[in-house]
Amino acid sequence: MKLQKLLSYARRAVDDYNMIEDEDRIAVGISGGKDSLTLLQALKSLQRFYPKKFELEAITISLGFENFNLDTVKKMCDEIGVRYTVQHTYIGQIVFQERKETNPCSLCSKMRKAALYKAAKELNCNKIALGHNKDDVIQTLLLSMFYEGRIHTFSPVTCLEDIHLYSIRPLIYVPEKEVISFARRYELPVVKSPCPADGKTKREEMKIFIKQLRKQFDHFDSRVFGAIQRSFIDGWHLEKKTP
Repeated sequence: MKLQKLLSYARRAVDDYNMIEDEDRIAVGISGGKDSLTLLQALKSLQRFYPKKFELEAITISLGFENFNLDTVKKMCDEIGVRYTVQHTYIGQIVFQERKETNPCSLCSKMRKAALYKAAKELNCNKIALGHNKDDVIQTLLLSMFYEGRIHTFSPVTCLEDIHLYSIRPLIYVPEKEVISFARRYELPVVKSPCPADGKTKREEMKIFIKQLRKQFDHFDSRVFGAIQRSFIDGWHLEKKTP
């Protein structure tokens, strides 16, 4: 996928859900994976011509694992002119060694989000951009239905009222295969996650299940995502909030 196509996806999502306003300071959550690095490239490129002026900060919440070298990510941020902050934590130790969680992803996610929100506030940001793509939205819906017994997925824009932040997801229209294509074409410095649970989660199982559904049902992604998108507009389980 070329940059122009990525920008068309991102701008449509930003415009559809009023994700960006003048004078926003947006913290981009950088995991080191393909999605977050693609998101940073998209927002930096959008910043150059978007009519509403905004600033960017890049933040990584390090979980404390060894062999997690972010030098190439820092180099990319320096090259595109975005300040990069790495917040070091002991989340990995707490989740895997002290708590020995049987479902580590849930606790880890909560702790990472809290650390990211704190870092964003310290950098005077009013919004956090997250790299969830179109496939993530569909996976989360099915995970919620099968494992939680409720209908829920990521919202394009979420108001975090208690801490006066908004989270935005500009890549929600981008299929994962397109993100992979972009990351390869532009040789993004993807850093493999050292997490012991990487590749062994319920989300990975859901990806396999969805592949099977795609073979059985024509236009599976477009129809499921279309239903989700109408829920965003109609105010189904996710209240569309305008900053």
